[in-house]
Amino acid sequence: MDFTPTEEQEAARELAGRIFADLATHERLRAAGTGTDAELWKALCAAGLPGAVEETGLLGLVLLLEEQGRRTAQVPFAASCVYGILAVARHGTEEQRSRLLPGLRDGTTVVTGALPAPGAVTSRDDGRLSGAVDWVPWLRDATHVLVPDEDRVLWLVRTEDAAAVEAVELTAPWAAARLVLDGTPAERLGQGGPSSHDDVLAAARIAFAGLQAGVCAGSLARAVEHTSVREQFGRPLSTHQAVQLRAADAHMDTEAIRVTAYEAAWRFDEGLDASGAALTAAWWASEAGKRVVHAGQHLHGGTGADLDHPVHRHFLWGRQLDAYLGCGTELLAELGDLLAMGDLS
Repeated sequence: MDFTPTEEQEAARELAGRIFADLATHERLRAAGTGTDAELWKALCAAGLPGAVEETGLLGLVLLLEEQGRRTAQVPFAASCVYGILAVARHGTEEQRSRLLPGLRDGTTVVTGALPAPGAVTSRDDGRLSGAVDWVPWLRDATHVLVPDEDRVLWLVRTEDAAAVEAVELTAPWAAARLVLDGTPAERLGQGGPSSHDDVLAAARIAFAGLQAGVCAGSLARAVEHTSVREQFGRPLSTHQAVQLRAADAHMDTEAIRVTAYEAAWRFDEGLDASGAALTAAWWASEAGKRVVHAGQHLHGGTGADLDHPVHRHFLWGRQLDAYLGCGTELLAELGDLLAMGDLS
């Protein structure tokens, strides 16, 4: 396998990095509060970055999400790309692709996903859904939400048709909401069944693991900068062995998240079975990501406890991604089931 970015992937990553650096500043994030930065989302879409994912694949998306994570940029980029563009492009009918993809590319259509939510929603023969999902990321920004039913069939629901979209404040500012469906009309995504569901879920786990890699890299970069200039007993904190060891452990954890996300994305793009690799990436992102953002905050000392300091935002995102991806024991149990069934290549 070769994780070297193609020219197209590298160009997209560099462009995303510049846009996030210019617009996802600490001052703008403070001003945004818990909401989405509409100007940043407009800039990303005007640059063609969501649409570029159709060409650069899931690995290309992971590279872009690393840049988002470094800045904890408050836009529904991960959700709309993985639950919208990739899901519709891979599993939608020709009519759905022609109708939905243009809006997804220019940002006027935003899709999020109520995954994983096993058994939370039931479907009727006429395509109407009932049930509730306690929280869905970026739902307040979405025009559509991708919902699995009890049989793992994926349905697209227009948020304006939902019985209720009730705002929920999470650890991280993800514009989340509780989704309530009560005989809500929906359209089936393509003709697929459980295999489409499993494919989208694997892609989501890989994408959000890539986002966590960026969050951790950003947290660690801030910690390195802080400990290099902050002095104690006349020496920079970075010269103390305990600080160096803590930072080194965080670096190794961050690299483990990145490389497992890259491998899983590569397998996905190559058409190989990526279910086990996706769970592995999700486990590293959940377990190691939690350690990294704690270390980043700890290495800032008392400053890390300041809710107004940029590193605290990385801590909040890292913990939210840990919760979203699923706790380590749950992911390991699912991975163990795959091993026991011999479903891993």
